[in-house]
Amino acid sequence: MIANHEPIAKDGGATNMNLVATQAAEQKLLLSTYDRHPVLFTRGEGVHLVDDAGTRYLDLLSGIGVCGLGYNHPAINKAIAEQVATGLLHTSNLFFHSHTATLALKLTELTGMDRVFLCNSGTEAWEAALKLARAHAELLRSEGKHIGTRILALEHSFHGRTMGSVATTHKHKYREPFQPVMPGVTFVPFNDVDALRSAFSEDICAICIEPLQGEGGIHPVPQEFFAAARELCDSTGALLLADEIQSGMGRTGKWCAYQHTGIQPDVTTLAKPIAGGLPMGAMCCNEEAARAITPGMHGTTFGGGPLVCAVALAVIDEIERSSLLDHVSEVGAYFKQQLEEFASRHPVVAEVRGMGLMLGMDMHSAEIAGELQGRMMLEKHILLNRTSETVLRFLPPFLLTHAQVDETIAALESLLPEIEAKQTSEVEAAGEAVHG
Repeated sequence: MIANHEPIAKDGGATNMNLVATQAAEQKLLLSTYDRHPVLFTRGEGVHLVDDAGTRYLDLLSGIGVCGLGYNHPAINKAIAEQVATGLLHTSNLFFHSHTATLALKLTELTGMDRVFLCNSGTEAWEAALKLARAHAELLRSEGKHIGTRILALEHSFHGRTMGSVATTHKHKYREPFQPVMPGVTFVPFNDVDALRSAFSEDICAICIEPLQGEGGIHPVPQEFFAAARELCDSTGALLLADEIQSGMGRTGKWCAYQHTGIQPDVTTLAKPIAGGLPMGAMCCNEEAARAITPGMHGTTFGGGPLVCAVALAVIDEIERSSLLDHVSEVGAYFKQQLEEFASRHPVVAEVRGMGLMLGMDMHSAEIAGELQGRMMLEKHILLNRTSETVLRFLPPFLLTHAQVDETIAALESLLPEIEAKQTSEVEAAGEAVHG
């Protein structure tokens, strides 16, 4: 039965709707999954987005870490145009095309892994990693080893929104409405080596780690904890799974954040910036883990198609050609230093965390953090994100410059004192009202 909707535009074209009409149509037609900000973007250029009124925004979010090369990048445009010209956008994974093996070779070289599964998103890559861990444990049992099916994950973790991924995601608000989720997951306190050792046994088939937690508030996993997880997995044959969906593909100045530690996991997952804004994910693993999967056990319809593989190769080539990893390290260190100096001038800032261009500024007040984020967007036209209520998260394109960092710090500096004064005034007024 077709619902009796009012037409959303007289010409039937959604692209002609203004912000107000778009908001009204989405409120009526879309599933309510996001609280959107009142901005309608119409184009992008470099590290800037432009709204329907022609206002330019400095984008320090890059589509939650997706647009690593920013917008309208010539290398991406060229790859898309060349692939479109072939007329080959999809073939199914029952046949070959010329980009899959080339991309898999690049990804194995960059990650230190042996094999790759290409898919459509980060959560699909993580689902593949979880299934691989269970299949690998089953294989070991068939070979006479004692290993169970349980999985250890960390507190504050976020691994995605599908049923397996959300089962390994710690935040209650993501899991609780969908209970029962996949059973057999135990959460371990972040950076508590003793708790990790206590929770581990032959019943564990995998330990899940984000080397740099993103949604959880930009928390780097300490070397000692990562090393303990590696040691425990080695003792039984369990797999060490590293979720690099947000931190991978150059975001921290190395291809994967675990490469800062010198510890190699058995499995890693990549997504967000891997294909320059097109949907793509990848699960990479070593040969030992890969032997657990045989044809028919797992698959994907769209994953690894010709268009997205061509773009991913162009993204990797551009990062290498332009030495962007060095640039991310250098400008990221400058950005972090400037944020730390800003924090030293403002006691409301609790801590600055992260590495490369994956940074977080944790504030003591969720109210101040929220107002600062909103006014940065609406008054200074600088886009950033807030996570864990109090943490301002910075995930800019890899092309960010020192001047744009300075612009950001100046904007924060101009807004925060006023917001702090306003909050203090409101608290004092509330106190006076209570006491009389």
